[in-house]
Amino acid sequence: MRVAISPGSAVGTISAPPSKSYAHRLMICAALACGQSTVRGIAESQDMLATLDCIGALGAKWSLDGDSLTVEGSAPSFPDGATFPCRESGSTLRFLMPLAAICGSKAIFTGSERLIGRGVGVYERLFSERGIELVRVGNAFELRGPLKPGEFRLAGNVSSQFISGLLFALTLLDGDSAIEIIPPVESRPYIEITIDALRRFGIEVQRRGENRFEVPGRQSYLPTEAQVEGDWSNAAFLHALNALGGSVEVTGLNGASLQGDRVCLEAFAQLDAENATIDIADCPDLGPVLFAVAAARGGATFTGTRRLRIKESDRAAAMASELAKFGVSCIVEENSVIIGGGGLGIPTEPLRGHNDHRIVMSLALLASLVGGEIEGAEAVSKSYPGFFDDLASLGLEITYGA
Repeated sequence: MRVAISPGSAVGTISAPPSKSYAHRLMICAALACGQSTVRGIAESQDMLATLDCIGALGAKWSLDGDSLTVEGSAPSFPDGATFPCRESGSTLRFLMPLAAICGSKAIFTGSERLIGRGVGVYERLFSERGIELVRVGNAFELRGPLKPGEFRLAGNVSSQFISGLLFALTLLDGDSAIEIIPPVESRPYIEITIDALRRFGIEVQRRGENRFEVPGRQSYLPTEAQVEGDWSNAAFLHALNALGGSVEVTGLNGASLQGDRVCLEAFAQLDAENATIDIADCPDLGPVLFAVAAARGGATFTGTRRLRIKESDRAAAMASELAKFGVSCIVEENSVIIGGGGLGIPTEPLRGHNDHRIVMSLALLASLVGGEIEGAEAVSKSYPGFFDDLASLGLEITYGA
C-alpha cells in the first residue's frame, strides 16, 4: 500500500493506542491461569493476533469482543507437532518458546523470513546445555523439551524478551530456579513490565540485587481482570507531532508507567539543545522516531543503537537510506548513529517502509512537514493499524494508493 501525505500541521486530541508490551504479557498470563480471565484494551494488530494464535496453540481458549479479551486458561498442553504461528512478532516467539518447552512435546514455531532470520541464539545456547532440542528448519524452529528448573545466566545486552520468556515458564516448573543477568543490562524496563504482569496474576519473583531474579517453582497463575494501559512506544509518534510544530493532546497514558519509552518526552526536549547526545540502549524502539525528529530539528548523536540491527528491519540502516531522500545525512557506526542537520528537502522519490512499522511511522512524520509518499505503508498493521486514520483525524491530508 502506498500512502501520500501532504504538508500540514497536526492539531487535536487523540487517545494513545493500548500498550503492545503490556498486552502480550497479560494475554500470556491469562492463558496460564486455570480459570477465566478478562483483559481489556486489546487492539487487533498483527502482533496481538500472533500472540492470540499462539496461546490457543498452547492450550488456552479465548474470544475477543471489541477490545475485550476473555481467556479460559490452563497449564501448557498441546499435541506433539503443534504449530505456533508467530507471524512477525519477536515478542511472541521469544515469550512462548520456554512455555512450549515445559511439555516435552514437539513444538513448531513459524514466522516470517525476517523474524526467523533474527534468530533465538540465547535460547539455542541455554537449551542445548540442558538437552533441549531447538533447530531451525526453513522458516521455522522445531523445539522439544522438557525444560527443567535450574540456574540460568544470560547476557544483559541481548533482548530482554529472552529473560521475560524464562520468567513466564520457570514459575510453573517443579523446582526453584534463578536468572542471573550479566551486566550491562539493556532494556531493563521491559523486564519490570513482565514482573508487574506476573504479579497481577499472583506470581512471585524475588530480587537479589539488581541483576539476579529468584523464581520459586510450583506456582499457579490466578485468573483475574486486567486493563492494558496506553502505549508510550506508539504514543511517541503522536507526541513527536508536537516536537515538529503541531498541537496534539495525547490522552490515555500513565505518567508513572513502567514502560521505558515514556522517556520520549524528555528525549524530544533534549533535541532542543545544540549537539545533543542521547543514549537509547534502554529504549531502542524510540530510535526511528527520535532520528526523524532530530533530522527535522538540527541533528543529534544517538548511542546504544547496536540492537537496532535485529529489529523488524536494520533500523539504523533503513533510516539512513530514507533520510538521504530528504537530503539529511545519517552516519551509522557500531553502537551509535549521527543525524545531520541543515533542514529537510522534499523527497524526489517514494519513501520505503522496509516492512517495519516504526520506520513507516517515522517517515510519515517527516512527510507531514514537506510532503511525500511511502511505499509499504501497510507495515503499520503490525502494532498500530489505525495510525493513518489517527493522523487524518488530527487534520493531516492522507491519500491512499495501491
